[in-house]
Amino acid sequence: MEFTSKEYKYNFNDGDINVLKLEKGLSKSVVEKISALKGEENWLLDSRLKAFDIFMNKTNPTWGPNLDFINFNEYTYYVKPTDSMVNNWSEVPEKIRSTFQKLKIPENEAKFLNGVATQYDSEMVYHSLLKELEEKNVIFTDPNTAAKKYPELFKKYFGKLVPPNDNKYAALNTCVWSGGTFIYVPKNVKIEKPLQSYFRINSKSAGQFERTLIIVDEGASVHYIEGCTAPIYDKNNLHAAVVEVFVHKNAQCRYTTVQNWSDNVLNLVTKRAICYENAKMSWIDGNIGSKINMKYPATILAGDYASSECISVAVANENIIQDSGAKMIHIGKNTKSKIISKGVSIGNGRNNYRGLVKIGQSASNSSSYVECDSLLLNDSSVADAYPTEILQNNSSNISHEATITKISNEQIFYLMSKGLSEEFAKNLIILGFINDFTTELPLEYAVELNQLIKLNMEESKKC
Repeated sequence: MEFTSKEYKYNFNDGDINVLKLEKGLSKSVVEKISALKGEENWLLDSRLKAFDIFMNKTNPTWGPNLDFINFNEYTYYVKPTDSMVNNWSEVPEKIRSTFQKLKIPENEAKFLNGVATQYDSEMVYHSLLKELEEKNVIFTDPNTAAKKYPELFKKYFGKLVPPNDNKYAALNTCVWSGGTFIYVPKNVKIEKPLQSYFRINSKSAGQFERTLIIVDEGASVHYIEGCTAPIYDKNNLHAAVVEVFVHKNAQCRYTTVQNWSDNVLNLVTKRAICYENAKMSWIDGNIGSKINMKYPATILAGDYASSECISVAVANENIIQDSGAKMIHIGKNTKSKIISKGVSIGNGRNNYRGLVKIGQSASNSSSYVECDSLLLNDSSVADAYPTEILQNNSSNISHEATITKISNEQIFYLMSKGLSEEFAKNLIILGFINDFTTELPLEYAVELNQLIKLNMEESKKC
């Protein structure tokens, strides 16, 4: 089964409306041009060039889906959609503004968000933050702006959790990154309503390489939400983001992703957080679409009594590979982690859970719980699990539960006997299966996710 343009909700594009577009292909010259266009300081250019050298010498991962088919010279690495970022929707070019209106971003901003940022291809085009948060010295901007306005803060944290030599796609991001989100929440400031960024790819055969850096200072809290979409093209788009989150003593961060890429997007993302004493990090991670998705949110529990959870859902439709999971690294004493992963496979879609839990020698009296469940909708769909769990002291424990089940004909028959259609019954079973994830979303996003799931299931009988 493949969705037609009518079936995929976000299959619209604005044509070639950019104000600047670099030539295809990746080279040292392209990296230097990106840095020059942004007017960066020498240390940032140097970091890009070092990352470029690392990228050229790094091989693709030896585990997971085979990525050797990627031809990096087929992509455009910088597409500038507008002359500048603005904080008033009326100043956003009409076509771009119309796109975000279709995605309901201005509507959601007015209803329940404290701040909004939108990225279109390689650059942020709109940014806003409530005045009361500005008065509390909260920073919510893009990393390019942060590097110029807050250089000491930016340089202190940038690249410290995900260095370019971490993996090939972290190196790629570090040499060509553009746009993204920078958040700093000062000590003891608690942000009640979410901040949101939305990432939209419009150009064909383009790459998007945003960089997200979040610092939650002692006793502070924030909920950050990101959404992602792209049109369907006959050529692949490449998305390789890097996320770094620092959660200081007694602080809390919740990072929610509702990703709905089209099935021509290669989504290769590195996400990592570090929690200090008594800090908490929550990853709420929804993955729908993309040709190949490789994403494993990770938390380093560095401080005593730190905790983290990752609750995720991955829907693998026809010809899609979802290779996702989470990583929890326990270093501090009395640390806790939880991973709940729900995978749904349709047609010949493949869902792989790939996870790591490591409780080190220093992490005494720590615990981790892993629940990995997969639901198959038919005989051709596939689910696999590749958990790695390492326990290095005698006072800690790791619990692991896993199930792989096929959708039950008995359940469908029972629900149909109560007057429900087969399609509605199947949707109901699936939504019940992923309930652990949807209950963690704000209401508006839970409704949107349910609609996306329903759209993905509509033609499952044909698979």
